[in-house]
Amino acid sequence: MSRFVQLHLLTNYPPSNLNRDDTGRPKSALVGDATRLRVSSQSQKRAWRTSDAFEISLAGHLGTRTKRIGKEAYDALKSAGVADKAARDWAKSIASCFGKIKSEKKTENDEDLEIEQLAHISPEERAAVNALVQLCAERGSEPAKEELSLLRKPRKAVDIAMFGRMLADSPEFNMEAAVQVSHAITVHRSAVEDDYFSAIDDLNRGESGASHIGERGYGAGLFYLYICINRELLKENLGGDETLAAKALEALIHAVTKVSPTGMQNSFASRAYASYVLAEKGAQQPRSLVQAFLKPIKPFEDEDMLEKAVKAIERRRDNFDAVYGACADARYILNVDAGDGRLSDLVTFVQE
Repeated sequence: MSRFVQLHLLTNYPPSNLNRDDTGRPKSALVGDATRLRVSSQSQKRAWRTSDAFEISLAGHLGTRTKRIGKEAYDALKSAGVADKAARDWAKSIASCFGKIKSEKKTENDEDLEIEQLAHISPEERAAVNALVQLCAERGSEPAKEELSLLRKPRKAVDIAMFGRMLADSPEFNMEAAVQVSHAITVHRSAVEDDYFSAIDDLNRGESGASHIGERGYGAGLFYLYICINRELLKENLGGDETLAAKALEALIHAVTKVSPTGMQNSFASRAYASYVLAEKGAQQPRSLVQAFLKPIKPFEDEDMLEKAVKAIERRRDNFDAVYGACADARYILNVDAGDGRLSDLVTFVQE
């Protein structure tokens, strides 16, 4: 089995606002002295791990990222008939296993049951919490100190195995990510434009003018995305379970090629499949091909943006091979415009 699998994807998005900055406008980056639209890696990973591609095919093997494990334990204890104060104290003890409690005092928003940072909790850990809650409710006493060792080294959570987790207070239970994801950027110069809109009151029968006006930023472009998968680490993170690792890779390929970030989808319906995928595998040191777009792609009148971007990627790939020697042992290409490749064959290539 080859250690690394690298994916290079080109996906075209129509006008959209897939990933907003703090002002509500599409994120951007300055690359090669040109402004590009950008979609952050965290936005993409969130969309993938909450997609049907993951939740259906990997049911029972996904973690839960939350601050509210204490609130869930409190609600379960209360439902089992435990008094409010006891349920709150016991739940705080359980929550503190996963991080520092947000507030020492009871608040209207139950912040005393929340931890300060999001924790990615594995199915094994959540099952241990549920079992401890049930035990405490049945016997009517608080959890013992030795029972509060709820953290585990996750071996069943595919999303944690892929994207890692960090627990600052318990680093021995951290997990190194087996899948690295770049920020996607447009291969060409891009501008964030403003959509000015107005709304009319349906019950307004006589007065002219808008009842509401506003504006929102949007952009469109052809995005390059790079992903590096360490298959050996993925298998190790999953406790050596080859079958689960293969299922994880299949779900990932379906997600990265077909699932779009969720930002403002109701307003723009900017859903897209990847138009081009170059997959490479081998033991060689991984490298991105984003350098192909340091000079923004600018097609002439009769040229196609995608075709020119594909040529730039493949030229950069070939030049790396010429200078450094073969940078991969095997490659597979999926090109929608040319009708080349099959998704099922891409999945098999990545798995084998």
